[in-house]
Amino acid sequence: MSAMAVHKIRSALVALFFMLAFPAIAQQPMNFDKEPLVIQTASGKQLKFMVEIADTNAQRERGLMYRKQMAADAGMIFDFGVSRRVQMWMENTVLPLDMLFLDSAGTIRNIKQNAVPYSRDIIDSMTEVNYVVELNAGTSAKLGIKIGDRVMSATITKRK
Repeated sequence: MSAMAVHKIRSALVALFFMLAFPAIAQQPMNFDKEPLVIQTASGKQLKFMVEIADTNAQRERGLMYRKQMAADAGMIFDFGVSRRVQMWMENTVLPLDMLFLDSAGTIRNIKQNAVPYSRDIIDSMTEVNYVVELNAGTSAKLGIKIGDRVMSATITKRK
């Protein structure tokens, strides 16, 4: 067998290994810090959650992908560091989610309810935001969370 043939076979085997191993590698757990988060509704309710913090590029890219369950009072806050229009999607996300898009003060500017698992459809903040909070689908409707409600957490407070 020629050196060229051996090289091609090795290259093919390496490529096959990475194609088979990558999904398993991608699904490995990622560590996120946690913090309490409170949503103050216009009706005066204070809704309490414990959220994971996604404030690095790697954490924001992973988000809640591959999670099969999440407690009713849990979620994730994405901190983008600056105010900008945000576009997200649900590829590799098993759980249906509600997405709350927040400005720098923590005011909800838009809500996407019941984002569809595994969808590649773009979910657009429609305005400049600093944060996105993801909760289990149906939470915003069930608890009466609306545009204009205020979200408070240490992540939001540190940016003020």
